[in-house]
Order: sequence, then C-alpha cells, then structure tokens
Amino acid sequence: MLDNLTLDQMRVLIAVAEEGSFSAAARRLGRVQSAVSQAIQTLEENLRLTLFDRSAKTPVLTDAGRVVLNDARQVVQRADALRMHAETIAGGSEPELAFAVDPLFPTDLLMESLRALQAAFPCLTVSLLTEGLGATEQRLRDGQARFAIYSILATGAEDLEAEFLTHIHMVPVVAANHALAREPGPLTREILEQQIQLVVTDRSSLTQNLKGGIYSARVWRFADFSTRLEYLLGGFGWCHMPWHMIGEHVRTGRLKQLDISQSKGLTMPVHVVRQRGTRLGPASRWLIADLQQRLAEWNPLAGSLAAAGTSAIGSPGSMRMAPDTT
Repeated sequence: MLDNLTLDQMRVLIAVAEEGSFSAAARRLGRVQSAVSQAIQTLEENLRLTLFDRSAKTPVLTDAGRVVLNDARQVVQRADALRMHAETIAGGSEPELAFAVDPLFPTDLLMESLRALQAAFPCLTVSLLTEGLGATEQRLRDGQARFAIYSILATGAEDLEAEFLTHIHMVPVVAANHALAREPGPLTREILEQQIQLVVTDRSSLTQNLKGGIYSARVWRFADFSTRLEYLLGGFGWCHMPWHMIGEHVRTGRLKQLDISQSKGLTMPVHVVRQRGTRLGPASRWLIADLQQRLAEWNPLAGSLAAAGTSAIGSPGSMRMAPDTT
C-alpha cells in the first residue's frame, strides 16, 4: 500500500519525532491533536509497521520508526527542492546553467562568482565545462554550453557574439634552475630557438594550423595550463603563462621572468561569447554581470567594460593570437 503514502503524513511524522508528542506536533502544524494521531495511524497501516511505542507518557520512536523517519526526511527534502526548482523555472529562470570556460580564466575569481550565484539561485543546476583553446568554443558550437568564456583565437566567426571581459597578463617564465634563467636579457630569438618551449594544444580542430608565440625549434605540447605549469616548475622548458597563475612562484624565486622584448606588455583579451541571437536566462546574465564587477576590481586593464560593448567575433581589433599555441 505504498502508493497511499503522502508527503503530509511524512511531515506529520517528522513533526511528532522532533516535538516529542502528538499535542506539540499539532500546535506546530496548526492542527487538532486527533488529526495528527490519525495521520500517524494511517501511515503505520500503509507501511504495516509500528513507528511509535505509545506505552509511555510520550510516544517514543521504535527501531523501525527511526529508519522510516530518516527516509521521510530525505523524501520531504527532495520534494521541497523539486517544488522550489519548479517555482524558479516557472518564474523565468533557466532550468540549468551550462557554460564553458577556458582554464586560463582566474579560477579563484570564478569560484567567488559561482558561490554568490549559488546563494542567489539555490535550486539552479550548474554544468561547468573546462577545456582550453578551441575546445571551449567547440562546446559552444556543439550546443553543450549556452555561453563560453575564452580568448578568441580566430577571426571571421560572424555567427558568434563576443563581449569583452578582461585582459589576462601573459609573461615569459622559466624555472630558476634552468639554463635560460642565467642568460642576460633581452633574449634573442637565436637563444630561444635552442631551448624547449612548452606549448598548449587542444583536442578541437578549431586551432589547427594556428601558431602563436612559437620561438623555439623544439616544442613540447600540453593539453592544459596546469599540467604545463608542473613541467615548467620541473625545469623542462620555458613558456608564457598567465601572471595570476605564476606570480607567487616568481615572488618566491621558483620561477624567473624572462626578458623578451616581443613579450613586453603581452595580454590575452578574454570575452564571454554566445551564439548570435541566443537569449541568455536571468541566472546566466546574473553570473556574467557579477564576473564583470569582480574583474573591474581584480584587473586594472578591465576598468572600461562598458566601452568594450558587444561585437561579432570577426570585428577588427577584437582578436589576438594566443602565445605558446599550436
């Protein structure tokens, strides 16, 4: 007779267990005591179990009652979550926020925004897809992400819209014990060509035949910045890295910033990109706005977000080839 179970019966069970008596549970629920007693009796009949020992002055949960109480709490919590989620969707919010982000983007800052998003939209499901270079855009084109955050690598994508977010400072670095660390600067191309350069590549076809910032004849390829950083610290070669990832290593002396004239002031502009004509939901818009606000304080180069506007990816001046990319 499990089909006859109701959420109301489970709520009554929880109230009696927590209040310690049928009368106290009735006051909490705003009902007469007989209605509470009847709900518990019906629940016991449906389950064919005795949930309370009524031999004492106050009802005491039986062993079976304690097990059922735990299950009832989980069912009620899931039901409440379902109701809140449905109300959120009915109010116009997207049922799921799915977006892609390049690992180049500062993780700590993204986590702060997502923590705030969780507080603002507690029932929202989030799918965060993290892949670098062209794979981020591929997620967007495949329909797996409603929007993507990455540094645009190619021009001519008129079907996409890009809104500027920030500049990522890129600096050439090498392990302190590497031979390049002892070379006086500025370093020439001839010197760099003799050393292994650590290069980021990706699984997508969108970056095929694209080469940016490759100086060395000897190249080691990596799928992500984090793995490349480990090998960089291990002294395997040199590369350009986002300053926010390696600044502390430079300050503590594990890495040394190289003097390369072509790399001075090098940045990678990062955009939030979506399919042209795509309408983002309120949670997506909220997250983007929160990121913009945090980035304005995090990076002095991101102070003029409003002036950057929205443009097609093919617009002049909106591209820059990523360093150490093939």
